[in-house]
Amino acid sequence: MPHLVPLTIACDEYDRTRPIMTGRVQVDGCEVTYLPLPPEELFFRAFRYHEFDVAELSFNSFLMATSRDACPYVAIPAFVSRHFRHSAIYIRTDRGINKPSDLKGKLVGLPEYQQTANVWMRGIFKEDFGVEPSDLHWRTGGQDEPGRDERTPLQLPPSVDLQPISSTSTLNQMLIDGELDAVFSAREMACYVEGAPNIGLMFPNYRDVEADYYSRTRNFPIMHLVGIKKELVARYPWLPGTVYKAFSQAKALAIADMRAMSAKKVTLPWPELNVDERLAAGQDLWRYGIAESMHEIQTLARYSYEQGLATRILTPEEIFHPSVFDVSKT
Repeated sequence: MPHLVPLTIACDEYDRTRPIMTGRVQVDGCEVTYLPLPPEELFFRAFRYHEFDVAELSFNSFLMATSRDACPYVAIPAFVSRHFRHSAIYIRTDRGINKPSDLKGKLVGLPEYQQTANVWMRGIFKEDFGVEPSDLHWRTGGQDEPGRDERTPLQLPPSVDLQPISSTSTLNQMLIDGELDAVFSAREMACYVEGAPNIGLMFPNYRDVEADYYSRTRNFPIMHLVGIKKELVARYPWLPGTVYKAFSQAKALAIADMRAMSAKKVTLPWPELNVDERLAAGQDLWRYGIAESMHEIQTLARYSYEQGLATRILTPEEIFHPSVFDVSKT
């Protein structure tokens, strides 16, 4: 029996990755242990302690670490998390905040300044609404539990006012109490879900706003990619291509499951209609690959540098392993 490489894959449980977790899709030549972990825990352990062979990673934190030659991972273009983020801005509705420019001079909380969702939204605020990162006063900390800090160190421009909140406070309670004017967060705010008074969304019609954004820019913002430990790749140069193939197969199965007619695998009444409409329009539902996602890759790399996070604008050749450039075009 041929030797199998033991491989620990740490990734959240998505429909597009579940076939790897269940063994429905094999990683050729490997014996996989799949650890389904939430992103916050996963990113902290991956960047702070380098625990996993293969890991779902925050794209921006990866850019920051790679630009400083301090990242133990090399990436493959399996973008397991994409998300429009106009829905991720929560405001006090009693502060006269009706449009993005009304946030100028306001106190704005966020779990981490380097969080990819927030990098995208700051870039969008600058380009679409003329709001610079230095126009807001940023406060970081735990959203629902006190004590959260940045997963990797920051060296921001002096024009950016970024300070931690008290180690005993949370962003959620500070927004309820009116100590913050707004919060940027990829995770839904409990105070909004629970209907706390004077809490709303910056963009109540976020679906229309996000659809317009996509039609203008063609950006479906990438949040997370997949990294493989460089030391492991040095021993097994074939590994990036093999792992990328498995993630691509798993995504294809997830899309096929959405189209299943005999017994629905997705808890929605007509998922196949949405899939078929997009396929008929020539749209990949969830693009993997470098060439296929070049615009989003370059946009985020530029935002990260412009916001003082990455030390330079990284090229795709610096981000991804060479073996996946040709594979990603198939």
